[in-house]
Amino acid sequence: KVLITGATGGIGSSMVRMFTGQGAVIGIHYNENKTQAESLAWEVEAGGGQAHCFQSNLLSPSGQGLIAEFVECFGRIDVLVNNAGAILGFEDFQELDQSAWGDTFRLNVEAPFFLSQKAFVRMKTDGGGKIINISSIAAKYGGSPQSLHYGASKKALEAVTVGLAKAGAPHNILVNAVRGGFIDTPAQQRLSSQKDLKERIKLIPLQRAGKPEDIASLVVFLASGAGDFITGEIMTVAGGD
Repeated sequence: KVLITGATGGIGSSMVRMFTGQGAVIGIHYNENKTQAESLAWEVEAGGGQAHCFQSNLLSPSGQGLIAEFVECFGRIDVLVNNAGAILGFEDFQELDQSAWGDTFRLNVEAPFFLSQKAFVRMKTDGGGKIINISSIAAKYGGSPQSLHYGASKKALEAVTVGLAKAGAPHNILVNAVRGGFIDTPAQQRLSSQKDLKERIKLIPLQRAGKPEDIASLVVFLASGAGDFITGEIMTVAGGD
């Protein structure tokens, strides 16, 4: 039983489909995109799978009730994928205000931590589980002048990952992060011009943008039995970047 936050985005949707292919029961979290969430759930069920949509604003403290809703629906939580994240306030750091900084950290660090905290309690009772946090290559490079706060938040998320892994090990709760490189998603297309996208891709040794499936594949691997002896790792999927 797998809960994926931010499941309606490019990477999230890919995870939903890939986990469904492995027979998982899926919790599709969304904030505003109800239509896409319901479409994904219909797609899963049409293929013989089982899914349920959960609406929650992760910028709000009430968003932490998401774990309780999921467990009430499915009885337990085996895998939590903290995929929801964003750059809130994409502007030069000299113009960045405290609100944008705070909201970016709230979504990218605080929400995954407190969701993991709630999931940890359930997983501990049920004999274990897996938590997979989605980080970014921005944690390595510090982001651009317009996304410095995003890079800082993802670096913080990686620190949380390592700390939770140590706390979870005695309880068979495995915690890892997937550090995604430059991935071709609708969100990425909105942030940059075609010229900027081409210039960015030139910096990648494999000379192409990543696909959402590249991230989803590693997440499903970690969630499977193949990942049962992996914890506390920050695993990069970035084409050599």
